[in-house]
Amino acid sequence: MFAADAASKGLGIELLAVGDGSARLRMTVTAAMVNGHGIAHGGFVFLFADTAFACACNSRGPKTVASGADITFVTPAHEGDELLAVAEERTRFGRSGLYDVTVLRGETVVAEFRGRSRSIRDGASNAGGGE
Repeated sequence: MFAADAASKGLGIELLAVGDGSARLRMTVTAAMVNGHGIAHGGFVFLFADTAFACACNSRGPKTVASGADITFVTPAHEGDELLAVAEERTRFGRSGLYDVTVLRGETVVAEFRGRSRSIRDGASNAGGGE
């Protein structure tokens, strides 16, 4: 799934590790990702966390997409910052799951993301991201 993700690769996101229900990714904030306040645009931080969520929820094999997600921005990131996204499965129930992603700059938490997943059947339409 990640190998075919042109959006994430275009932003320089690197997959460091993936396991059953987990993933670790790295991204460096570039000048193109900074907003008018001089900080990383929240949309890029969300995309980064969403990519980690997608890798974690697809790690077991069934095609899985996002049914929803939210994010809390804790502290800003800046141009040149190297971010790490750590995704962990919290629970799966039926075809659904909950995943938490922490976005870090070193030891500092930049954002906390919670994603809700849904496994889909081949050929079914998907709800959006997280794939």
